[in-house]
Amino acid sequence: MTRAFLALEDGRVFEGTGFGAAVTATGEACFNTSMTGYQEILTDPSYRGQIIAMTYPLIGNYGVNPSDGESDRPQARGFVVEELCASPSNWRSAEPLHDYLTRWGIPGIQGVDTRALTRHLRTAGAMRAALTADPSLSADDAVDLARQSPPMSGSDFVREVTTPRAYRWDELDRESGEWTLDNPSEPEERRVAAERGEYVRPLPPVRHQIVAYDFGVKRNILRSLRQHGFAVEVVPAGTPADEVLGRDPDGIFLSNGPGDPAALGSIHDEVRKLIGRKPLFGICLGHQILAHAFGGNTFKLKFGHRGGNQPVKDLRSGKVAITSQNHGFAVDPASLQTKVEVTHINLNDGTVEGMRHLEHPVFSVQYHPEAAPGPNDAKYFFAEFAALIETTR
Repeated sequence: MTRAFLALEDGRVFEGTGFGAAVTATGEACFNTSMTGYQEILTDPSYRGQIIAMTYPLIGNYGVNPSDGESDRPQARGFVVEELCASPSNWRSAEPLHDYLTRWGIPGIQGVDTRALTRHLRTAGAMRAALTADPSLSADDAVDLARQSPPMSGSDFVREVTTPRAYRWDELDRESGEWTLDNPSEPEERRVAAERGEYVRPLPPVRHQIVAYDFGVKRNILRSLRQHGFAVEVVPAGTPADEVLGRDPDGIFLSNGPGDPAALGSIHDEVRKLIGRKPLFGICLGHQILAHAFGGNTFKLKFGHRGGNQPVKDLRSGKVAITSQNHGFAVDPASLQTKVEVTHINLNDGTVEGMRHLEHPVFSVQYHPEAAPGPNDAKYFFAEFAALIETTR
């Protein structure tokens, strides 16, 4: 086993043992409080440019499989765990986490006191970091690498993760079925066998044709849209508004994604042209882009919201939902126009978690209603989008 360092720009160094690829990586160090879902987290394009530390102590115990990725490959720059399970036990596992990260050139470090790391990042804030197992580099060298790396503020990672060309999601309806158990007591029409020996629920007929902007979209968002009756055409992040409107969709979806939303000025301009023309729904980065399109601003959170246990209050109903989140920036409510209403807030720090336009069919949420695995309290937003399209036709 090789000695490895996770070095932070403020000079704090955590020593451990390397796993995954034997390479050096830099990125923003952040932590995620989820107990499961490390493969979904690693493959979420919103983590582009970041080194993720998992607060749950044992990671890798159920391995990795091709079905659970949120994209085609791991997107994080590096991975930090307290204890790595080298021998996963799960019938769906295709390979151990170590082999998966090695294959994709992603470095990891284990044996780190992730509780101490998390407490430090909560106090000092998310910061630039370097992760290395290179024997020629000292801890001081790693700190220098962290300080020389670009900051997250001002970074545009969307260009790295967006699709290069437009495509239609799951035209043959093979990827979008909702996974379920093989339950003999359930009526046969409620479950159908999938190709991989698993079971899925039948999909509803297509009711709405929409266009989805890919700023780093998660596959389970696309699955969830299809499960709610949407046929989805995915387009690159830089697609002009006129081109999207020329497709005459029933609605337009703005996806999640990585980096600083304030750095996407040209995208703000194009989305601004869509407001009032078609129903719009945004999630995460899409929510923040809408805020800029409304004329508002965003700001960087001290250490972000990343995990499956964030309480959010719906200000319209008073109901509280437990939500899955992954973001390091938030909308400044004071910057929003009077025609934009804040609909949801985070109960931990009061930040904006949802908003809607009072004159146009536009709404958005900061968190992830599709999260898998994660709480399902917020899944109703996809049905809300369908209802919004129906009422504005």
